[in-house]
Amino acid sequence: MQLDLKKLFDAEEQILPFEQQLDLSDVEQWGERPFKTPVALKGEVQNRAGIVTVRYHADYVLSANCARCLESVEQKKHQEFFHTVVRKLNQEQDDDYIVCEDGILDVDTLAQDDILLELPIRMLCSEECKGLCPMCGCNLNKKECGCQPPVWDAHRVKAFDNLEWSED
Repeated sequence: MQLDLKKLFDAEEQILPFEQQLDLSDVEQWGERPFKTPVALKGEVQNRAGIVTVRYHADYVLSANCARCLESVEQKKHQEFFHTVVRKLNQEQDDDYIVCEDGILDVDTLAQDDILLELPIRMLCSEECKGLCPMCGCNLNKKECGCQPPVWDAHRVKAFDNLEWSED
C-alpha cells in the first residue's frame, strides 16, 4: 500500500488512517515460512504541529518448529510501531527518520522491515523446553529416555596432542 502524504505534509492537524492485510507468506525465517496467514495492519499518519508521524500496530501468528524439540509452535503477536516521517534529512544519514522525498510512503515495505527486525532469533515452544536427547532423539519434554549423557574430556582435545608451540 502506498500512502500519498503530499497534502499531509502541508496541512497541520491532519490525520490519514489506514488498514490493510500484508502477505508475508514468501518470507523465510529459521528455514521455514512462519507467516501462514496475512498480517493485519492498522494505523494512522498524522501531522501535528508540522511533525508527521506514522503509528500503527501489527497482529499476526508465527508458525514454526521449536528450535529445541522440533514440535510445532504457534505464537500470536501484537506489536506497535512509531516513526517520524520527513521529506529530506539535514544530515547524510539518520536512522531515526523515514524519508519520503516524493511524499509517498510505502507502508508494505515499512511494516515488513519493522516486523522482520522484531522476530525472535529462534522459536521455542517454551523457555523451559528440554529439547531432544542427543543419544536417542526422544523428546525430553514428554518422557525421560534413560540414556547416559556423552562424556566429554573438557581439558583435552586429542587432535592437538602432538602440536608443539614455538616460543618466538
